[in-house]
Amino acid sequence: MGGYQRAQVMISLSQLSEPRPEPKKFREALHPFLRGDIVSVKGTAMQTDTGELTLKATELPTLLSPSLAPLPEQLIDQETIVLNRHVDLLVNRRASDTFRLRSHIIKGMRDFFHERNFLEVQTPMLADYASGATARPFLTSATEFPQKELALRIAPELWLKRLVVGGNDRVFEIGQSFRNEGIDTTHNPEFTMCEFYSAYSNLPDLILMTEDLIISLSKHVKKLIKTQLESLERSKIAQLPGNNWKQVEFIPALEEILGIRFPDLSKPDALSKLIELLDGWSTFMQGPELTLAKLLDELASEFLEPSSYEQPLFIIHHPACMSPLSKSFTCPKTGQLVSARAELFIEGREIANMYEEENNPFEQRRKFELQLDSRKGKPGTEDEGPAEVDESYVQALEYGLPPTGGWGCGVDRLVMLFSGAQRIGDVLSFGTLKNVVSLRQAAKDV
Repeated sequence: MGGYQRAQVMISLSQLSEPRPEPKKFREALHPFLRGDIVSVKGTAMQTDTGELTLKATELPTLLSPSLAPLPEQLIDQETIVLNRHVDLLVNRRASDTFRLRSHIIKGMRDFFHERNFLEVQTPMLADYASGATARPFLTSATEFPQKELALRIAPELWLKRLVVGGNDRVFEIGQSFRNEGIDTTHNPEFTMCEFYSAYSNLPDLILMTEDLIISLSKHVKKLIKTQLESLERSKIAQLPGNNWKQVEFIPALEEILGIRFPDLSKPDALSKLIELLDGWSTFMQGPELTLAKLLDELASEFLEPSSYEQPLFIIHHPACMSPLSKSFTCPKTGQLVSARAELFIEGREIANMYEEENNPFEQRRKFELQLDSRKGKPGTEDEGPAEVDESYVQALEYGLPPTGGWGCGVDRLVMLFSGAQRIGDVLSFGTLKNVVSLRQAAKDV
């Protein structure tokens, strides 16, 4: 029986079916069983005098698969756990319950979108370029194209929006993406993303749908932990507020905290002017690789995101330079060019990112070109996605992308949030990439 289910078996020589074995054979049949053995028992269900459900054996147990390696009572050492996940799952119920919770969360997300008439799709993992985000891709090759360099996708975004252009007004995908970057407690080069695109949805619609999804999942998780996955602690976010979660505008909030007036962030000298204004304020690392978008992201991380420990927080209207795929407008409060974008943070972690998609092909080409210009001469950025405008996507927009809201969520982080896991490796079947590549070497060293 899997899933940490328990069954009591009562076996008595006098209760076995005819022909009964000799007493010596009866004792010998039970003697070799060890902890971890997989056995088959046939019998009838009954209740003991104390009311406990029991299987009364009518035949001798049969050994189906012996446990040749000794099964420990528990695993504590972290390195041993990640290199022997199969053993961890056998002896640590929390590990097993975490993966079961992950399955329930993914099913809950699918049900949520299907109930709202979204079409689930699968888009390419391999292509001759990687786009849809700013990240370093994994590069590979194929025997069919020996002279061409291929890349694993870093995001499914542009593929999904092509499907919306093709008349599919509501699409979503849950699948793997790959970014050739570092590993820490919340990042792994291979990760699971959920993205959806909804035609005729604006930013307020996306925010409301996000609140509804998280609240729905939270209620389901609360019930699961109470009734089935009892080794998991009750989620700290089980008591979420209703709709209308806290929102802060990116630039006005930072200006108030820092006591400065941001320069025009659309101008070429915005980075140098902002660094000058921030003198002594922030601990960001200066260097030739620093871009305006990276600096602004660091400021939000340091001064805005921490308030999400108190309650869920939407940071809205990021500077346009941070969102090249988003629609933009002039903020009436600051006069800055900002994007119709929001990010949801809970307990200091980014949970979801959403925005109104840029659907003007001419404006999209201009934004791609500005993104490329900002990377010129910056060390360490040459591998961050394609170094050219994605003309095939721009041409697809020429057929007409309706006003569309797009949304993305890291499923692994969502499972961390609801399970209480502190490391992303705890919610992945075999840990992070570092753990996976260590498995064979560890086996050789034994």
